[in-house]
Amino acid sequence: MSKLTKRYGPVTALDGIDLVVPRGVTFGFLGPNGAGKTTAIRLLMGFVRPTAGTARLWGHDCWRDGVRARADLGFLVPADALYPDMSGEALLDYMASLSAKPPVLRRLLLDALELGNDALGRRLNTYSKGMKQKLALTAAMQTSPALLVLDEPTDGLDPLIQRSFEGVLRDLRDRGTTIFMSSHDLAEVERTCERVAIIRDGRVVAEQTIADLKDLHRRVAEIIFAGAVPEGLDSLAGVHVVEREGSRVVLALGDSVTPLLQFLGDRDDVVDLLLSPPRLEDIFLGFYDSSRNGHDTGEPIGSSNAPELAARMRE
Repeated sequence: MSKLTKRYGPVTALDGIDLVVPRGVTFGFLGPNGAGKTTAIRLLMGFVRPTAGTARLWGHDCWRDGVRARADLGFLVPADALYPDMSGEALLDYMASLSAKPPVLRRLLLDALELGNDALGRRLNTYSKGMKQKLALTAAMQTSPALLVLDEPTDGLDPLIQRSFEGVLRDLRDRGTTIFMSSHDLAEVERTCERVAIIRDGRVVAEQTIADLKDLHRRVAEIIFAGAVPEGLDSLAGVHVVEREGSRVVLALGDSVTPLLQFLGDRDDVVDLLLSPPRLEDIFLGFYDSSRNGHDTGEPIGSSNAPELAARMRE
């Protein structure tokens, strides 16, 4: 995507975003409803025409040369858009015929998603939401396309099936498949994706590996003492007191936990200690907290603002 812009009258859904997805990675595209995720995906699929800028797949313009751009692409069709009068097997055969490629992954996907032959023989209007989602995923991925575009892929799946599906994604990535996925489940993205882009108000405000994003944020420690919280914690190198109440204290930590551990090692009144690594969810919310609090800088609330962020996360 290069300077990709989409306006609907006075509303700017996408505001000149630049984004390159490397081949052979699982790439997460994150943002709340209304941030521009679905608009970006619709532009990639050639469903709508950009107001300005370009979207390209494999070097082909998605609007002007859409057939070639989508020649080796699997797209997750919304489950409620599937043909209700078709059987599951008939729909899979029809979708495979559109790509003119054999469904080499169909059996693997049906097994992983636990969609049996009895279900495939039934019409889709008898399917539950979860069964439709399983069928839509199988239809999108069965021909082993080079690129998968998945919008909320695990919506409606139970946790066990979700984990099985994540294993399939990892296997496909290891084979060289490029996976571009949008999801509200940040824990799923953290488990599955190598890189992420965070979009806010139609603009990409971050694009990094998950590991690099975590490096920008501090860990949080929660400690419970037998009595009152001792003095001196806020004088430790890299340690900031976020919250103090009775015998409990919450701290934001710098690059090293050694000063804190040395301090606690000399005491015998520590009842409990919880050290939490940075989570993608906290980082994601940090970008949106900066906007909600009037600091629309496009920057996360990172290490310099960790105490404020950690406090708000516990409200």
